[in-house]
Amino acid sequence: MSAEGSKTTDVPIEDAIDQTGFGLYSVLYILMTGLAIIAFACISYSTTFILPTSACELATTVAQQGVIAAAPVVGLMLGAPFWGYLGDTRGRRGTLMLSLLSTALINLVTSISVNWIMLLIFQFLATIASSGQFMLAMSLLSESVPLAKRNIAVLVVTSMFLPAQGLMGMIALGIIPYSFSYYLPALGIYWNSWRTLQAVFSVPSIVMAIGFYFMTESPKFFLARGDEKKALETLRIIHRRNLWGKKEEYEVKTLLKNNKKESETQRPSVKDQIVPLFRAPILKFTIIMIALRLLEGVGSMQIWFPTIANKFMQLLDTGASMDITVCEVLNTGINTTPAPNVVPCSLNSTAMLIVLASGALQSAINVVITLVVNKTGRRNIVLVLTAFCGVCGILVNLVPNTIASAVLYVAFLQGYLVVGLYTAISVAIFPTHLRALAIALTQSGGRVGTIATIQILNYLRDVNCEAGFYIFGTLFTCSAIVAAFLPDDRRLIKKKLAENNK
Repeated sequence: MSAEGSKTTDVPIEDAIDQTGFGLYSVLYILMTGLAIIAFACISYSTTFILPTSACELATTVAQQGVIAAAPVVGLMLGAPFWGYLGDTRGRRGTLMLSLLSTALINLVTSISVNWIMLLIFQFLATIASSGQFMLAMSLLSESVPLAKRNIAVLVVTSMFLPAQGLMGMIALGIIPYSFSYYLPALGIYWNSWRTLQAVFSVPSIVMAIGFYFMTESPKFFLARGDEKKALETLRIIHRRNLWGKKEEYEVKTLLKNNKKESETQRPSVKDQIVPLFRAPILKFTIIMIALRLLEGVGSMQIWFPTIANKFMQLLDTGASMDITVCEVLNTGINTTPAPNVVPCSLNSTAMLIVLASGALQSAINVVITLVVNKTGRRNIVLVLTAFCGVCGILVNLVPNTIASAVLYVAFLQGYLVVGLYTAISVAIFPTHLRALAIALTQSGGRVGTIATIQILNYLRDVNCEAGFYIFGTLFTCSAIVAAFLPDDRRLIKKKLAENNK
């Protein structure tokens, strides 16, 4: 119950959500959101597994692989504002379901690509379709659970998202090694293991679209659109499902209406949604969050992680010298005699276990963050993570030992944890009626940086690999300076709670 006790009329929306409780339905919503984010990862990260395994059939060069790897990032960047606008004006839940279904359909078409250009185009379209899923799911969750539990809910979902790439690796290990091949004369292609893997990556999106059909829309969205009746109806459903088996009545009768723009009954135009993000006092937060996303180059390093892990295991199998760095491993020509029972261009099973282990480590660290975040604050954790992981990235190629260099590389990748923290911070600092679009725009800023980073890294990998780590390690370290200008989110939460209890 809220601090307002018996008050049942003109209840602030945050307090009304608090009165729905935190129970079975809230836990289910967290689980559904986490699985939706994994479905998103299966599309946006599929390239990291499809590229090396399809290389033999499609005969792709390193340059072509670099273009294909960047295409999904471009799609995520271009599509996110569109889905954010739809989410803010048409509803989070329906928009999310549309995104999931369209993504699955396009990704299925991708599995029958006849050449690398078709693969490029449909990977691009699939990621445009999926680009809104992360922020739509996060917005739905953050607007459906009590404020006091919101930090933990978002970070738990992030913990589910972090090992997604490793889980995809495990799925790949269960499919890629098989050498079946069925000719499809109508298309002139062979249906084989990598095409099957691409199709399987569509399954989570289909399942989650069905799952969200049975969930509720955000009560905040309904109130923001001026529909108090639907907002109250949604709150009653959440309350009833949270108290499954109990007959306690939801006591809130009316909600406090906001006189600000977020209570306007007419759907705002694109201009009405975007312009406030670039005006004071929100402008400062928009600039900071875009800058933080631009400086976050760890995601690009993560895209190449399966390839690097595969090369690392190949080096270990040859028994070569271990007095070299990660970049020297990448530049070392490794000649191995392929085993007769191994599918060409398949990935090393131990390498995939390393990818999974890294994701598990990220999840474990995120659990620790979840336990301390309410005391330390998200901004302060960002300061520590960016500074520490950035320095590790700089040191990767200064340590002339393969194992130590690899450990520093994995430590650098842990910086990817800031993505969930950035989302949680955005949820806290942007108002409801601008939130989905704000998250989408700031993510788009990050994806601009990712596109550039992928191409730069792809070029430097053969020309000057070490420079890539020095540059992006330094930029990531500088994120700590930018993040220092954010407000302490612990004070923001206390302020909101105080306002709701007045």
